[in-house]
Amino acid sequence: MGKTIKPEDLKCPLPITGHDTIQLSHGSGGRMSNELISKLFVWAFDNPALRKQDDQAVVEVNGLKLSFTTDSFVVDPIFFPGGDIGDLAVNGTVNDICMNGATPLYLSAGFIIEEGFPLKDLQAIVISMKRAASEAGVQIVTGDTKVVNKGKGDKIFINTAGIGLIEHGYDISSSNLKAGDAIILSGTIADHGIAVMSKRENLSFETPITSDTASLNRLVAEIVRVGGVHAMRDPTRGGVAATLNEFAMASHVGIRIHEDRIPVKPAVAGACEILGLDPLYVANEGKLVAVVSPDKAEAVLAAMKKHSLGVDAVIIGEVVSGQSGMVSMTTRIGGQRIVDMPVGEQLPRIC
Repeated sequence: MGKTIKPEDLKCPLPITGHDTIQLSHGSGGRMSNELISKLFVWAFDNPALRKQDDQAVVEVNGLKLSFTTDSFVVDPIFFPGGDIGDLAVNGTVNDICMNGATPLYLSAGFIIEEGFPLKDLQAIVISMKRAASEAGVQIVTGDTKVVNKGKGDKIFINTAGIGLIEHGYDISSSNLKAGDAIILSGTIADHGIAVMSKRENLSFETPITSDTASLNRLVAEIVRVGGVHAMRDPTRGGVAATLNEFAMASHVGIRIHEDRIPVKPAVAGACEILGLDPLYVANEGKLVAVVSPDKAEAVLAAMKKHSLGVDAVIIGEVVSGQSGMVSMTTRIGGQRIVDMPVGEQLPRIC
């Protein structure tokens, strides 16, 4: 009798992730990022909230349940089709706050600016942040400004932190997936990563590709109103592949998705093919993945489709038992493929 192959036997053991110095891949949102966070930051700062490794922490203050998060934005170029580093910073932090169903309230903004940076560009970025905050219904209430010597930075970096209020009774976390849950994707993938890449590399396509950067808090409110949601995340660095792997590992379940259900715009799909990129691993900044109990899946999907940011929402797969930590995909031709956690950095400085 031949050897029984377990799901974990199908995982590629490479590459060796031991390094003496920080690599770009440590910021990819993939396996090396996960190892750095788990083995250094969580080890050093260990506490129950951090141990969950969601994109936000849930903390309680005098009976109020709050969602708290921080993020830093180093995107290159700082202006790209469909957005800039300013609205990206606001939208990204709003989205991190609300992925547990919280209502985002207040943000901070810290600027690290290189000497010689054009004031007109800074003004454009700040106006973009003002517009994004207004659209999301949040206020930027505090901040900080540092200027570094010319050549000691790269134009501008922005750090944002944010806080929101959790008023529902659900426990929404990456560790809550259950067998039978439906995996819902809010729309087309890879738009942001390819838009930034095309600007950076001065590529042009017959159909313009723009970033999907947007605040998702109002779409999330519609999902929470229906109920049955077990986990949510915006698939930024590492794309949908990284998000699904993090869900599968945190909940000790398997996830199966179907390639023919995953929406990708034809222009984006063509660009990915030319550049040798898998859209599953490319960053998004205005999409979410929701994991929903099977009895609520169709109702959540219908609610999402009524919102402008969810009109292309689709159920792309399901949670399965017996394949702990593994994500697999049924391909268009009926084959099976492992969708592993990304290791290297496909597109650095994408957000």
